[in-house]
Amino acid sequence: MADTPIASGIKVRPLEPADQARWRPLWDGYNAFYGRTGPTALPDAITEATWDRFFGDNEPVFALVAEAEGSLVGLTHYLFHRSTTRIEMVCYLQDLFTVPSARGRGVARALIHGVYQRAADAGVSRVYWQTQENNTDARHLYDKVAKFHGFVVYSHDQA
Repeated sequence: MADTPIASGIKVRPLEPADQARWRPLWDGYNAFYGRTGPTALPDAITEATWDRFFGDNEPVFALVAEAEGSLVGLTHYLFHRSTTRIEMVCYLQDLFTVPSARGRGVARALIHGVYQRAADAGVSRVYWQTQENNTDARHLYDKVAKFHGFVVYSHDQA
């Protein structure tokens, strides 16, 4: 699929290897939003592995960025995986971030729609994601572009 132009001079496109230095501040901002900074920051090995996965031939992990006036202003990472309730794969929109100075300009909406289009191009009809319950600003948008099914997420990390 070609790059997707959208309102306000924002373009959504696939992440490229040359974007690494401009992607990293977005990634760091996303992680900071969820409290992963300083002593709770992700180890560099995770960031490096994540970056490498975007370009691995056998990896189902992908990234889009939003660009405006030569700057990257948003990112989304998504992956395809199997499901026990569908024959076809599903798409998990794992990360979504817009720089504070670009919020309210349609960046997040454009990135979500970019993932919708990539999923459709791959024959995938279900895109889903999660957010924190108190992420009210984002949830206002999410309520407009997707259906909330009322699920609560639990997780367990092995020691």
